[in-house]
Amino acid sequence: MSDVKLTAETRTEFGKGAARRIRREAKVPAVVYGHGAAPIHITLPGHELQLALRTPNVLLTLDIEGRTALAIPKAVQRDPLKGFLEHVDLLTVKSGEKVTVEVYVHTEGELAPGAYLLEHVLSTLTVEAEATHIPESVTVSIAGLEAGASILAKDIPLPKGTTLAIDEDAVVLQVLAAQAEEAPAEDAATEA
Repeated sequence: MSDVKLTAETRTEFGKGAARRIRREAKVPAVVYGHGAAPIHITLPGHELQLALRTPNVLLTLDIEGRTALAIPKAVQRDPLKGFLEHVDLLTVKSGEKVTVEVYVHTEGELAPGAYLLEHVLSTLTVEAEATHIPESVTVSIAGLEAGASILAKDIPLPKGTTLAIDEDAVVLQVLAAQAEEAPAEDAATEA
């Protein structure tokens, strides 16, 4: 779990024009909401936020004009062509509070010898974890699995304090037999 500290400024201007001015200053418009409080419109430093969002499920410690708030990214809007941040929605959390997040599923090991394919039915797993102890990912071993084998959500080892938030019988990974491509049939007439 990564914890990043950012200094935020409140903003009073809204709309496209204001958002463009903010982005021209290398900053990102954002909204902080949660716990029944009124949403707070803020501006965050663009480069630092971009670096922080590279870590999955990052916990942000925001300094909003002297007040400190913990938040996790809920929605991130990026420019579809250039990839820069356009807007971020942040959800406030409290230490000890349980949150539902998605974590990436990583595999380790080699499949059994043979022509097999590993299909990732789910690339992420929805889990519930304490806001200050969110895992970045979970790892499962695929060593020795053969065609027809599958790994269910309940088979994946989770870190302490983390529970599944999806059906435990959901298929996460499955091993398929590779389909061999048939050789083209030769026309008997061309051989004569």
